[in-house]
Amino acid sequence: MGDIEIRDDRAAGRLEAVSGGESGGEVVGRVEYFVLDSPGRALVPVHTIVDPAHEGQGIAGSLARELYAVARREGAAVVPLCPYVAGWAARHQDEAPAPGAALTVAAETWLAAHPERF
Repeated sequence: MGDIEIRDDRAAGRLEAVSGGESGGEVVGRVEYFVLDSPGRALVPVHTIVDPAHEGQGIAGSLARELYAVARREGAAVVPLCPYVAGWAARHQDEAPAPGAALTVAAETWLAAHPERF
């Protein structure tokens, strides 16, 4: 992945892969997510996007892995509504515990009520 760093822009709801370092780099990939607080705390990824010039470099997988690491550090679950993150989680079950059904329903309900967000 070279000189890619990952940063969490919580206010914008994005986990970003930055080429050339955080200070002056270019965002080359991101996971867009929201935070669910009820019925439990969860990070809910909705979209994963990698700049076409940077595809095939492991950026999307690194973003997914870091999203789960952030959730672990915060004591939160991850409810992967993003197809890429859901597929990554299915392949890495040791790093990506499945969310409970109630969290999944709550995340889907929130997303349906806020279509303008994504």
